Amino acid sequence: MKRLKTIVLALLVLALVLSVVTWLVFRMPSFGGVFEGERLERMRQSKQFINGRFENTPPYVSNMSTVGEIQAYLGDQVREPQFEVPVLKMSADDLAQPVALGLRTWWLGHASVLIELDGVRILTDPVLSERTSPFQFVGPARLHPAPLPLAQWKGVDAVVISHDHFDHLDMDTIAHLAQSGTHFYVGLGIGAHLQRWQVPAPQIHEMDWWETADIKGVKIHCTPARHYSGRKSMDNSTLWASWMVKGPTNTLYYSGDTGYAGHFKTIRERLGAPGLALIKIGAYGDTWLDIHMNPESAVQAFQDLGATTLLPVHWATFNLAYHGWAEPVVRTVAAAQAKGVQVVTPRVGEKFTFGAPFVNQAWYQPLAATN
Repeated sequence: MKRLKTIVLALLVLALVLSVVTWLVFRMPSFGGVFEGERLERMRQSKQFINGRFENTPPYVSNMSTVGEIQAYLGDQVREPQFEVPVLKMSADDLAQPVALGLRTWWLGHASVLIELDGVRILTDPVLSERTSPFQFVGPARLHPAPLPLAQWKGVDAVVISHDHFDHLDMDTIAHLAQSGTHFYVGLGIGAHLQRWQVPAPQIHEMDWWETADIKGVKIHCTPARHYSGRKSMDNSTLWASWMVKGPTNTLYYSGDTGYAGHFKTIRERLGAPGLALIKIGAYGDTWLDIHMNPESAVQAFQDLGATTLLPVHWATFNLAYHGWAEPVVRTVAAAQAKGVQVVTPRVGEKFTFGAPFVNQAWYQPLAATN
């Protein structure tokens, strides 16, 4: 009996220690801020804020199962490239130059894209750290280097953030960009994270769906998506979004993470068709499709938007799903060809000028990458 009491006491002490450690870990800056005061009141006023959390319309009901996810995880897909991913290095000097008119992009890997649109320089979901994790000593590591190291980034006017997961909202990247005056356009609640990371309040713009902001004559529209959120857990504590950026001459759409739904057609009806669409194609699974659409759905979303050119994003950089590494782009290119959709597949760091000829290369295939 005495031994049993000792074991029980030891287990209670262990549980208490683990609880304290967990509490301390979740208080680390990388897990973001708290929602209170005027920010919380504004969140509560959103039509998407239901019963203390943000919800999709219609609500998302997960059909994931532990057994199914384990079976998928144990699959034999080759989830990392078996060759060195070609990366075109970028120069910090280019960021010191004034932004010309027109529309140009540089895909940086995963969902991060540098955009120059009608005189404004914008980044989508910039993650330039080595790992997509709250800790830089553990977690999914980059499968290729960034085209330009984080320390050399400057001259960025705006950043749009689709949601607060670690592969889309990176503390170190945000903190670095904020030092040079970058403005951040985020869904409701995400401003609390930026505030915790010492981003000055005038540089934070929290937006609900269908709200619009202006920077240097370019309109930034916060538009719907179908996803979820949370830094500590999947609690839907902040609002996820897609973004339409409209200049005097050019228009670009960024999907963020999303499942396929009717919001693509609605966005076109309300804001018109974009010229260039950056659409998520990777990190999907059979049970995730309501919140992570597959390549064929991405092509259909592009058609719903009525866009001119598709630039696939959200693949290649981190091992975050159970499909093969190149599968998303291979399936996207095949689906685009079948439907007559114009798709461009630039290498990481490669410049694409909207409206100018672009020759796709199958660089994501081993033989092409070594030539």
